[in-house]
This record gives sequence, C-alpha cells and structure tokens, in this order.
Amino acid sequence: MTRISQPLAGKVALVTGGSRGIGAAIVRRLAGDGADVVFSYAASPDRADDLVRELQDLGSRVVAIRADQALAADVAMLVRQAHATFGRLDILINSAGVFVTGIVGDESADIAAFDRQIDINVRGVVAAVRAAVPVMSDGGRIVSIGTTGAVHIPFAGAADYVATKAAVAAYTRGWSRDLGPRNITVNVVQPGAINTEMNPQDGPFAETLKGLTPLGRYGQPEDIAAAIAFLVGPDAGYITGATLNVDGGQSA
Repeated sequence: MTRISQPLAGKVALVTGGSRGIGAAIVRRLAGDGADVVFSYAASPDRADDLVRELQDLGSRVVAIRADQALAADVAMLVRQAHATFGRLDILINSAGVFVTGIVGDESADIAAFDRQIDINVRGVVAAVRAAVPVMSDGGRIVSIGTTGAVHIPFAGAADYVATKAAVAAYTRGWSRDLGPRNITVNVVQPGAINTEMNPQDGPFAETLKGLTPLGRYGQPEDIAAAIAFLVGPDAGYITGATLNVDGGQSA
C-alpha cells in the first residue's frame, strides 16, 4: 500500500459510500497516496470495519462513520465528524449512490425507491458539498461519481438513475464557478461499465455494455480510483468544471 511517492501526504479526504465497490477502491487509493481518510457507510458495518483494519495494518489513518446519504442531517454530521477527526478537510469524494431501474409509466414501479434514489444521488451530494465548503481548505478538491449514461443511455429503464447523475454533472459545472475564487476545483468522473456488485461484469447488462465498448470489456473499480487520484492530486490544479469519462471508449 505504501507508495514511493505520496502526493496526498498531509491531506484529509472524505469519501461517501466508501465501504465497497468503487468507493472502497477510492479509499484504498487515497490512503495509499498518503491522505488521511474518513469514509461513510450505510448498511455494511462489517465491510467498513474490515477496510479500516486492512488499511490501518498498512499504516494508514482511516476512520469509518455510519451515515445515511439520503438524510441531510446525517450528511452534515458526517462532514463535521470528518473535519473534527483530523482537524481539516481538503478533499470530498461523492461516491455514495444507488441504481434503481424501471420503465416510465410502469404501474408496478417502486416509486419510493425512485424517490430515495433522488435523495441519495442528488440531494445527498448537494448536502455534502454545502456542508463541506465552509470547512474545506482553500485549494481543496471535490469530485463526484457520475455515469456516462448522463450523456448517452444504452438501454431502456434507466431514465430515473441517469437523470440523477446528469443533475450532479450540472451542479459540478455550477459549483466550479462558485468555488473558483477559493481555488477549490470541482469535477465529475463518469464511469462506464465497471465491475461492481451494482453492475457486475457477468450481470444482466454485461453483454450489451461490453458490445458498446471498444475495449470489449468491463473496467475495474481501481480504474475509477486512479482517475480520482489524478483529479485530487497536485497535477490537476487547473482542471475544474470538467467531466472525465472512464468508460473504455463507450462514449466515443
């Protein structure tokens, strides 16, 4: 886990939804790059504890906090505790998200699940940024996880999900204007087909998505973590308001 160069040494990062999948890969990468990391989880305490032990055994300072991203009060508490734990906040990664599909007009659709998806994927991101900005160091970094589906939707039933991510991309562009005077950069990484429990490489969408990708395969969570590491690192200080697709060429 220890790297020859630790470009994030001295920085404190908060990763929402960091107990598994893309979020866990981001936690591992930022800790490996030298950051102190706080991450949230909602319903996977065992996985969160395992990740904390794994990284602490490697010498990283990592803390897990339970928070429901759908509840603004939980999100505000999460940011306060993250800041209090290490005395500063330099990086916010909005990784928490859910994926709920359904054809519009379907009378059997779980509308409550769609509404919660909006609460987590949009309102939760907004709450996190609003809470973080007042305590974030000037020169800080904010990156949200979106989806290439916000630009091109390859199959039916995803409208509610991709609409939440398109909203986050629009917020990202607006926030980059708001926070530019403080040298805080705000960007969005849009994954394509990434092998996670939410969208496994042997799942129901796999063959369709592989066929749309020039590389003909899924990416891994570590591919997204690498993009995040670049955007929060010292070489990306002049990148803000940007959308970075990490999709194996799916959106080409």
